Amino acid sequence: MSGWTEDMADLCSHFQLDLSCLVDGELDESAAGRAMLHLESCEDCRRFFEDTRQCMRMHLDMADPDRLMARMATLTGADLVEQARGIELVHRLATIFYQLGKAYVLSALDPDYRTRVFEAAVPIEKTQTQGRGFVDGVLHGNGGGDGGGNGVDWQTARSLLNGRLKKIDSPLEKGRKLLEEAVAADPSHEEARLYLAYVHATEGRVLQAADEYRAIFDTAMVDENRGHAIVQLGRLYEAERDYRRALVCFRWVTLSGLANRDPRFYYVRFNIGLEYALLGDQTRALDSFRRLLDHDSGRLGEIVTLFARSKNLQQTIESRPGFADALVAKCPELFDPTAGEGSTQ
Repeated sequence: MSGWTEDMADLCSHFQLDLSCLVDGELDESAAGRAMLHLESCEDCRRFFEDTRQCMRMHLDMADPDRLMARMATLTGADLVEQARGIELVHRLATIFYQLGKAYVLSALDPDYRTRVFEAAVPIEKTQTQGRGFVDGVLHGNGGGDGGGNGVDWQTARSLLNGRLKKIDSPLEKGRKLLEEAVAADPSHEEARLYLAYVHATEGRVLQAADEYRAIFDTAMVDENRGHAIVQLGRLYEAERDYRRALVCFRWVTLSGLANRDPRFYYVRFNIGLEYALLGDQTRALDSFRRLLDHDSGRLGEIVTLFARSKNLQQTIESRPGFADALVAKCPELFDPTAGEGSTQ
């Protein structure tokens, strides 16, 4: 705001009185004529007027979808095609960096299912070779130029895929570097942002990771990515023993309907039961576990594994008299050695 007021101070005092009316087209004919003559002779006022008019035009465009589409239609077909091509190429490059970065991160930290974003890690060597071929093709197609613009340094990308990465010894460091490159190329790449936040959390930058998960949850266009972000944020809260906030995060996944639309989020019902148990609400914990078993009976083997791996739940059950007996009575299939046979693994 201070910059705007400083610009206003540079304007001619008599022109300031007419500025807003002129932008809105509300000056009478003689006053408008005087203002336009002044604009022709005063560079500072002319520049400020054009900036103001442009800001108002953008505001009106965003408020009126039809107006925005009409303005987009004024672009030539060539402009649209070139912009679309540039956006597509940049997104593809960011996705290559993301896939490689994720593969390195998982190999370094957690090859288990618990922290994946539901996708198998890509084969590193094959993907890196394909990535080199893609970047070389872009550069060749543009005569060695910038590969379509959009602020991406394609020569640097080529260098990273062609050998600069080999100089980094740590797989985790390689993963972070690639994820950072993905986000730098395409800041809207939600999956890359998710994994980069996970790296931050793993390395102890919990506050930074939490801020990034919140930002992804607030801005992501894909519901599944919002779900991943809020689940990871819930896990951070649980690690800090803030079980109430963790519970709010996990319950969003079920209340939003995401857990029903995407069965891969089935485990969130277990997390909800766990948070109730950690909060000392045994009844709600048992009810949550029962709902999990009823809703996802075909995943009994996986559910048993969730119970077996949760040290927090085991400690809670052992510390509370009667909890173990109540769990056996409420969810007997968890303790049937043959119950998980044939379930999804």
